This record gives sequence, structure tokens and C-alpha cells, in this order.
Amino acid sequence: MSRRARIAVLASGRGSNLQCLLDGIASGQLQADIVGVLSDKPAAAALDKVPADLRWGRSPKDFESREAFDAALGDAVATCQPDWVVCAGYMRILGAGFVQRFNGRLVNIHPSLLPLHKGLHTHARAIEAGDAEHGASVHFVVPELDAGTVIAQARVPVLPGDSAETLAERVLAVEHPLLLATVQLLSTGRLAEQGGIIQLDGQSLLSPLRLDSAGKLVR
Repeated sequence: MSRRARIAVLASGRGSNLQCLLDGIASGQLQADIVGVLSDKPAAAALDKVPADLRWGRSPKDFESREAFDAALGDAVATCQPDWVVCAGYMRILGAGFVQRFNGRLVNIHPSLLPLHKGLHTHARAIEAGDAEHGASVHFVVPELDAGTVIAQARVPVLPGDSAETLAERVLAVEHPLLLATVQLLSTGRLAEQGGIIQLDGQSLLSPLRLDSAGKLVR
């Protein structure tokens, strides 16, 4: 892209993934601007990480229906005029209307090696399943939960004696660089999706990119 990418972030909690993007911008690693932070939790700590004019926080309980909330959220996102919409710890399922409105530029980071362990409680489920590896995935969002095309993944070992909490800490340590590296590629226009296939520099990827030990995405 010939200009800095505009990124809107959806978050429900403390905003650690948002902070990683803000830090990447501050360091010059990410050539982009956060143009809005939007939340379904008006008191979410993530909102405090940006100036007041970039915040939008509303409770779905204040709307007559799920569709009405999604429409209001979509209008607020559209007002930001984003190139990309990044779900970074956004814990509410987005309706099909919202997803279609931002189709092709809506991505999410999920704490598992998709397609394994869609949904919640992924760390405990990975341990219960006896998985040797766990990790995080960045994927395009489609109406089906955590079912969109996976762009990139980071892997960590599941160690003997791991609890859901210790495994979560290990995943979070790679989740931040994974999100930053992926958004960096998206922001420069090097990554796109065509027909469910990820395109990197115009070439199709047969498998997701992976995060190496240096924090770079490789084939």
C-alpha cells in the first residue's frame, strides 16, 4: 500500500493484543494506524489504550436484538474507514451480516492450532486431548465459528504437568508476535485471500505461514 494502513480493532478485555500492535507502530515495525477500538464491554481496559475519540464501547444488552447491536457496531467500524478489522480478544460471535459487510478484510486471532479446538477453553481442551503441540492462529473471519481460512500459526509444545494456565502463558508469548507479523503483512498489501486460498506476493500458499524463533513469518 502506498499509504499507511488503517486498522480498526475489536476487543472485549484487557487489550494485550491491541497493545502489541500499538507497540509495533511506536517502534516502526508496523506501518499502520489504529483508527478505532471497539468493544462489546463499555468498561473494557482495551478502550483505555487509545484516545477517547477512537473509542466505541456499547453493551449488547442496550439493543433490542443481536442484529441491532451488530448493525450499530458495523456502522461504528465503517465510520473509522478501516482497511482491516482485527478481532483481538473479541469474545462475542459476530453475526453473518457484520461478517459479510467487512468480508475479506476481517481477521481474528484464536488460541489454538485451527482447525483444532474451535471456540472457548482451548488450552484445557488441548491438554485433555493429549496434544503434543498447541498454539495460536490468525484467520479470516467467516460466519461459521473459527472456520475461516488460516493465514498464519505459531506453535508451542504441550509439556508434562502443564495446566491450562501455564499453557496459556506459553501461547500468549507467541500470540503477540504472531499477530504483529501477520498484520504487518496485511498492512503492506502482501497478503490477500482468493477463493479460500491465501495469496502471498501473488502466489498461493498451500499451508499457513508459521512464526519462526525470530518472530518472522515463513512458509
